[in-house]
Amino acid sequence: MGLSLTRAAQWTTATSGTGKLELTPMNVFLLKEILHFVEQFSSQHPQEAENVFEDPLHWSTTLVASDFKTDYDISDSDVQSHEKDCEGHPLLQLSPPTVYVRSFSQLSKLVHLADDKKLEEVQACLEENRDPVVKILGPSFVSTLEKEDAHTDVLSLVDKVKEKDQGKNPEVKVKLFLLLQNMDNQLLSKCLKEIAGQVSLDPTAVKNEVELLKKFCSEGEKRVLKLVRYTSDYIYSNGCRSPLWRQVHGEICYLVIEPCDTETLYITCSSAGVFLNGGIKQEEEESGYERTSDMYKDLVTLLKSRSPHFAENINKQDFAVQELPSTQKIQHVELVDVEEQGQPQRSYEQQEKNVHEKARQQHTPNKAGGENKYEPCPRWKNLGLMSPCGHSHDCGYLCFKPPTSPSRQRCLEGTRVRQWLCKTPAGSMPVEAFSESSSESEEEEEQPERRPESNTDLPSEYWQIQKLVKYLKGGDQTATVLTLCAMMDFNLMQETCQLAIRDVGGLEVLINLLDTDEVKCKIGSLKILRKISHNVQIRRTIVDMGGLQSIVKILDSPVKDLKALAAKTVANVARFRRARTTVRQYGGIKKLVSLLDCVPNLADLTANQEKDVEVARCGALALWSCSKSTKNKEAIRKAGGIPLLGRLLKSPHENMLIPVVGTLQECASEESYRIAIQMFGMIKDLVKNLSSDNDELQMHCASAIFKCAEDKQTRDLVRKYSGLQPLVLLLSKSDNKQLLAAATGAIWKCSISMENVAKFQEYKALETLVRLLSDQPEEVLVNVVGALGEFALIPANKANIRKCGGIKSLVNLLTGTNQALLVNVTKAVGACATDMDNMAIIDQLDGVRLVWSLLKNPSADVQSSAAWALCPCIKNAKDAGEMVRSLVGGLELIVNLLKSTNNEVLASICAAIAKIAKDKENLAVLTDHGVVPLLAKLTNMTDDRLRRHLAEAIGHCCMWGSNRASFGDAGAVAPLVRYLKSKDKAVHQSTAMALYQLSKNPNNCIAMHEKGVVKPLIHFMGSDDETLQEAAAGCVRNVRLLALANRNALLFR
Repeated sequence: MGLSLTRAAQWTTATSGTGKLELTPMNVFLLKEILHFVEQFSSQHPQEAENVFEDPLHWSTTLVASDFKTDYDISDSDVQSHEKDCEGHPLLQLSPPTVYVRSFSQLSKLVHLADDKKLEEVQACLEENRDPVVKILGPSFVSTLEKEDAHTDVLSLVDKVKEKDQGKNPEVKVKLFLLLQNMDNQLLSKCLKEIAGQVSLDPTAVKNEVELLKKFCSEGEKRVLKLVRYTSDYIYSNGCRSPLWRQVHGEICYLVIEPCDTETLYITCSSAGVFLNGGIKQEEEESGYERTSDMYKDLVTLLKSRSPHFAENINKQDFAVQELPSTQKIQHVELVDVEEQGQPQRSYEQQEKNVHEKARQQHTPNKAGGENKYEPCPRWKNLGLMSPCGHSHDCGYLCFKPPTSPSRQRCLEGTRVRQWLCKTPAGSMPVEAFSESSSESEEEEEQPERRPESNTDLPSEYWQIQKLVKYLKGGDQTATVLTLCAMMDFNLMQETCQLAIRDVGGLEVLINLLDTDEVKCKIGSLKILRKISHNVQIRRTIVDMGGLQSIVKILDSPVKDLKALAAKTVANVARFRRARTTVRQYGGIKKLVSLLDCVPNLADLTANQEKDVEVARCGALALWSCSKSTKNKEAIRKAGGIPLLGRLLKSPHENMLIPVVGTLQECASEESYRIAIQMFGMIKDLVKNLSSDNDELQMHCASAIFKCAEDKQTRDLVRKYSGLQPLVLLLSKSDNKQLLAAATGAIWKCSISMENVAKFQEYKALETLVRLLSDQPEEVLVNVVGALGEFALIPANKANIRKCGGIKSLVNLLTGTNQALLVNVTKAVGACATDMDNMAIIDQLDGVRLVWSLLKNPSADVQSSAAWALCPCIKNAKDAGEMVRSLVGGLELIVNLLKSTNNEVLASICAAIAKIAKDKENLAVLTDHGVVPLLAKLTNMTDDRLRRHLAEAIGHCCMWGSNRASFGDAGAVAPLVRYLKSKDKAVHQSTAMALYQLSKNPNNCIAMHEKGVVKPLIHFMGSDDETLQEAAAGCVRNVRLLALANRNALLFR
């Protein structure tokens, strides 16, 4: 239970003590073996079974007190064994849900009691006690015995233990240790046999099977599959299509297969078999690599289990599921002691076995098909990552060896391979799960590489750069500097030149130069890397090769030119998630924040100060790129970046302000940043820079205000510093859509405060916004309509929107599909509908039908916003009852929405029903559709907004037929009485009105009286709210009249 748990068992995480055992065949095999060992232990080793553990094993159990029989003291839910240790502690103690066990005898009994849940108990025990041997025997005892030679006899071990005076019964404890150790070795041996008996796939086998499956994607009767395709067109020299950092897990390629009868399947083909993944549609989607199904021996077996159509028809085809030539049993299983090689251990399946097949078929480029052979970068070969480990050079899998020199160790530690292969050793950066911000929706897609069809199409620069790279590899220091200068003469922003450097191994050389002590070489290398890293493929390769760690390391350099170049390069490379994570993990955020410490706003700067300002500007650029990650935003804040950014915000230089404001607006999505921006007085500087002549700076300032103006204090500060008029002036720049989106967003959020709306009216903002309702992108329309919705809350503005032709434009937008836009449009239409003249136009344009149709939208936000908009539409329509009835299926739709689980949807629907039920005919239709039981079912809700509109709806629905009695029968009366205890006065009013209507039924009066309705109603009779007074008095009167009638009946009977 020691090595077998750490090496053979497969855990969900690499962090010791926090992972769970995965549900894999290997783990099930281990659990069954351990269970068998525990069950037989007491009978086979009675003396050792009575040994008391040093620390109890404890875990959350599924057993309860009733599961224990004799030999136990049971008190309520707690259980204690009769057997106790020398200190009086019970050897088994259950305090639900945790059980504590102190001996193997009790452990064996507990397992027998678990019956059909034995494996669950063993699994829970091992997950909570990751090192059970240490708990059983004690850490000092185990460490003493582990230091001894494996061939040391038992008596010598006992003497060794006695010398150190380690507890009582040393003979028993030594025997127990040896038993556990022997069992551990047997488990590992059985695991190896289990692995050796499995079938291993190779790239050729997978390719052959895929080609066969593609034949059955044709149209016609023989069609079995719709589509079979790879996620990547690149083929490495070993035949694999998966990235290098995934090949170390034995993964060969990823497939997308569309069966004829089920949803699309995303499949990983690995050396161990094939399985479904999390949805890899293209490489670099880290979250998709996780296994989500059982392992299958081949693709046909997997497809048969997932697609009945495939299983039924494949056997009818001329397709024999044959044993492919290259598929064979594992010929060799080699254990690698990773710890000795400086690599921490991880799962047994990934780290402790290197499986190699014998010589396999050579792959030749498919000239006709145009498939590219993608050679691994020479940097991998130089690191020893392509070693055949004593096997044929045709072996297709990467096998890792330790770097051959300390200078190479750095290369391997930073690569993606190390992140996915290793646990976190002491002193190194942790491997974190990716949890990035919403701004990461702009994550770069994997770009297909565009290459000329033949070498003759390549320009001369391509070959010239390749020659220079060769000189770079073999020259001395002087030659290296001269070669770097010569390379700088080329147009390195041209893709051909960038790829020429990569293809011949130039990236490896450039990254290695960063580790030299020569400043000139470092500067030359960084200048080239800074330019070529604008290429998506290049920057990903830099990260894969561990180059980003070297660049981050240079940020500590005393040479300011080096720091500036390194920061610029980080700014280019950190444009995708994995790179941003790497920067954070290797301390890059703190280093970049430290670069911001300068004095940027002095009138006259010395040459040295100017360099400091340039370094700070480059640092801000890098932080801007890194700030698209939520964790990086928090790291910047913790590193003290906010006050430094605030100081740089006062700089008079636009080239400094753009990255600073860009970083701030990116981080302003976090509440902590919005509060800090207020505290450090940055709103004033943001407002000031709205009047800049630079469109990009204006855009970032407006965007920052857009995000910060969620807070009322920020909105007031923008008005205080005269920022509203500059925002309105920015609306004239309608050609710059990004600037327009930021400006309209800031106006929308600022208009939430009515004081700001009054100012906007002075600057004629409303008329300009109405003109922007057509021919604009959706990101602009969302903000414009949101602002008009806030403007329309002022009665005078409703008429102005109508006069400017805004009503028609708003109604036209109801046919869109953008959910954020639909939410804002319905809100604006609802606000305008409170004006009778506006409502006439909306009705004429068929706006009510369009709003009603949005109740079918799958978004809960759109549904609730549409329902709220219907309330004023129904209230102010000329013939509301007839209008509602004319909507075919409309009433049924609105009743069905009472089954929603979203409180906001329920509240808005109840409010709409209250308006609809004022028409008797519509109320009758609602009743027929079952509105009464659905409303009654909601009465136990605790949300006050929902309670208010629910009570109002119940009150109006009582007006038809026997609905009052039906509400009583459905149990709606008693919960309504509890509403009177709410602190919301609006709830009191609507509830009193509902109770008044319900009290017209005698049975309801009795139910109310039993629940104590009279006392609170008498209190509300003294309210200042006349409606509440009358409803409370009417309800009390009805209860009293029933009581009097009952009393008279008793007296005169």
